[in-house]
Amino acid sequence: MDAKKHEQFTRLLIQHEPALIRYILVAVPNRSDARDILQECSVALWNRFENYDTERSFVAWALGFVRIEIRRFLRKSARRNQLTERAAELLLHDQLSATRELDRRKAYLQDCLRSLSEQQQSIIDGYYRMEYSVNELSKQTGKTADAIYKTLHRIRRSLHDCVESTIRGTEA
Repeated sequence: MDAKKHEQFTRLLIQHEPALIRYILVAVPNRSDARDILQECSVALWNRFENYDTERSFVAWALGFVRIEIRRFLRKSARRNQLTERAAELLLHDQLSATRELDRRKAYLQDCLRSLSEQQQSIIDGYYRMEYSVNELSKQTGKTADAIYKTLHRIRRSLHDCVESTIRGTEA
């Protein structure tokens, strides 16, 4: 695999590792065991990364491997002081549903971000993606720091309302 693919894989794995470990900890509460499972999953993900479809959510793809490793661990584990396999399945199902809901909300947020004005997008991009401080944004835009704080608050409120409105519209 080329260096670019290796870097892409590493970035995705590091970015989504907290979500994966949380998912594992639902079924396997022991952190050491959860880390071992994540390590096994990481190897499997790396070996199959060339088959990963970048149009799909990395987390959703990775969770398929996580579920397999959790089942394998639970079968091999002689210690049954953990959750029963059925309870683990139910919790994993709930976690998968929550992950799908977050993915859906993320897609709605992306749509709502596109509806912002160019200036609002610039402020949001600067603050969240570029990680500029409010003072840096103030200098760039010529607005006071207080005005930037208020603008960020209004944009966040607007995005929240947009996402919630979209959800209500899809549920109707």
